[in-house]
Amino acid sequence: MKTKTALLCSALMLAACNGVTGSSGKEAKESTAFALPQAFPSTYAAQPSETVLITNARIIDGTGNATDATSLLIADGRIAAIGRDIDGGDADIIDADGGFVTPGIIDIHSHLGNYSSPGIRAHGDGNEATSPITSEVDAEHGVWPQDPGFDEALQGGVTTLHILPGSANLFGGRGVTLRNVPSRTVQGMKVPDAPETLKMACGENPKRVYGDKGGPASRMGNVAGYRKNWVKAAEYKAKIEAGDEPTRDLQLETLAGVLNGDILVQMHCYRADEMAQIMDLAKEFDYKVTTFHHAVESYKIGDLLAENDVCSAVWADWYGFKAESFDGIPENLPFIHAAGACAMIHSDDAHNVQRLNQEVAKAWAAGNRAGLDISQDEAWKWLSTNPAKALGILDQTGTLEAGKRADVIIWNGDPFSTYSRPQSVFVDGARLFDAQQGIKPQSDFRLGTEIAR
Repeated sequence: MKTKTALLCSALMLAACNGVTGSSGKEAKESTAFALPQAFPSTYAAQPSETVLITNARIIDGTGNATDATSLLIADGRIAAIGRDIDGGDADIIDADGGFVTPGIIDIHSHLGNYSSPGIRAHGDGNEATSPITSEVDAEHGVWPQDPGFDEALQGGVTTLHILPGSANLFGGRGVTLRNVPSRTVQGMKVPDAPETLKMACGENPKRVYGDKGGPASRMGNVAGYRKNWVKAAEYKAKIEAGDEPTRDLQLETLAGVLNGDILVQMHCYRADEMAQIMDLAKEFDYKVTTFHHAVESYKIGDLLAENDVCSAVWADWYGFKAESFDGIPENLPFIHAAGACAMIHSDDAHNVQRLNQEVAKAWAAGNRAGLDISQDEAWKWLSTNPAKALGILDQTGTLEAGKRADVIIWNGDPFSTYSRPQSVFVDGARLFDAQQGIKPQSDFRLGTEIAR
């Protein structure tokens, strides 16, 4: 048994030395990381890619700044160069003819694979609604890689997705970040080296689901439930750090990973007052909320979010469908941005994910009508850059910079137009969708049903 403890501590110390960093740039605490050797490691391998030189393009690079670059070179699955008058050698040349080129879209809040199409009861694998505390479950164990929704999302320009459990529970379980590529297994889609995440929920959902099942039955009960379990997790963490050997507890292992800084908290929360309370709760137990999801009232506390370096993932104009979502405004996303906080769009829907560029266009227009004068280059950050930051993968993707993964969209028009659609989509330099050439993804499930017809 001493050997097991020694191996665990060795692995934890190694992870701590690697300086795991979350969305805030906050390094993992020096104690130790709470992560055993991963039981379900990524087996992702990029598909064969081309050497491609895209020329004569209007490039939005995702940095938020305007660029005069008109050419982009893709080689070995990476962005090899971006600028003007690039020598592509023997590269296949694509003339964008003045069209737009952007980073691939990242959806930070998706349930594709967990709530697959067709939407039948058998495909409902996103909520383990058996206890308010289910931090031991993992969304990846419910993902069906054959969900046709992945195909549709790719044709909408989505190259990376973060799949989360639902919002029934105080602690809903771990999320998983996926590349939007065909695969027989979810492990074949997992982004290598992406930080793990934890889905939490506040407000109406947990008290509605568990109010007649033993609680929590109120917002008071919600907060008490968080605190009781953070106390347990802190004790579990302290025992391991002291060299003790507690019985392995998957719930507490996840929560201890949050306390150690390795697992990023993605939290469903609507009201401004509750988000402020949750940020105080995080300070009490010395952890960090990376992103509030849905966050309909984030515009009221943009300064607090900026001060605490907490992101908001929001819709353009979905609000008013329940009491805690009532006080929404179309300017929410741009107002958060204008306050200096990290903001982004998300889908939470199998249809919305297909047109996230249009959702951002709506929010961008609402902000500019309010006098904010936000540029297209700034607004694009809401689609790829900030989601990459909030998932801890901005070093890999999210912007068009030399050395990063070649996740690229060529548009058939202005991406902020209702009438524009992706013309070509590259994932790690592999052209997985091309409207003109008829290249499009098709899940085995869809292929089988079409053959049956």
